[in-house]
Amino acid sequence: MTTSVGTFERWLYPSPSGLYCEPGGFHVDPGQAVDRAIITHGHSDHARPGHSHVLATTETLQVMRLRLGSGAGGTQQALSLGQRLEIGDVAVTLHPAGHILGSAQVLIEYRGMRAVVSGDYKRRADPTAVSFELVPCHLFITEATFGLPVFRHEPDQREIGRLLASLAAFPERTHLVGAYGLGKAQRIIALLRRAGFDRTIYLHGAMVAMCDLYERLGIDLGALEPVGDTPKEKLAGEIVLAPPSALADRWSRRLADPVTAFASGWMRVKARARQRGVELPLVISDHVDWPDLMTTIAETGAEEIWVTHGREEAVVRAVTLMGRRARALALLGREDEAE
Repeated sequence: MTTSVGTFERWLYPSPSGLYCEPGGFHVDPGQAVDRAIITHGHSDHARPGHSHVLATTETLQVMRLRLGSGAGGTQQALSLGQRLEIGDVAVTLHPAGHILGSAQVLIEYRGMRAVVSGDYKRRADPTAVSFELVPCHLFITEATFGLPVFRHEPDQREIGRLLASLAAFPERTHLVGAYGLGKAQRIIALLRRAGFDRTIYLHGAMVAMCDLYERLGIDLGALEPVGDTPKEKLAGEIVLAPPSALADRWSRRLADPVTAFASGWMRVKARARQRGVELPLVISDHVDWPDLMTTIAETGAEEIWVTHGREEAVVRAVTLMGRRARALALLGREDEAE
């Protein structure tokens, strides 16, 4: 697929509020409140409060309502994956991103040109999310959270196997797993179930509402229970999931000599694990690693690549060496909440 240099910047470009599609009159994942927003998924660096009109998948809208309450959007419009919607002279279609439940890539078609805004995405199978769908396009706007060659994520089943092996080796200790509360926690639970772990999994109180929402949306997570006032001795040999911020918090003292684990792509970097006091680093990420990032860029057929956040320089250089055009989009407000 080929386009002339500068074609897309005439109608799709970064504004002070974020990426803006001028002929459609909407932003994608804007960093501040706007009139019309298309939201790729529910993480807070993509789903901000206060938009007048929000378009997203049904699941993302429900996540936003749970997290943002009345700030989830003045009016909210659900669009199914694969459903084409005409907005003025622009056609919009949402395609699976594989990142978390409800996550979507945004295909924008205008005057024969196809631009895909990936949001955050991964290509690994995930029992809690619809698998990533490759969408051919002229312009691919990609994340680059792990956009360095050093980042190569381990197979999920290997990392879950390490967690279960540690649990078997230290049955007198609670295994406290740090995992972000939207997407990562539910994925860890589902992976444990697939590995045959059918016992109750205990949750920090901050995890409960989102896990309940996943259950209501049809994701079976098995037996879950809040830690609450559970006696320390009952938590020996059990798995507890908590937000990363709770790993070194006073809250963790109620557990039985906890083995501290953390599920994140950043656990590939040993210094980060040591910095957090993580005894059992689990390299499990909801983002593409370097090989999958490069493969995706190549397979889209896009001749132009924009990089939204993360390790932009390395990706821009690699894409340029492929003989394709590349630029760092440098959108403000993007974080690594999902890791």
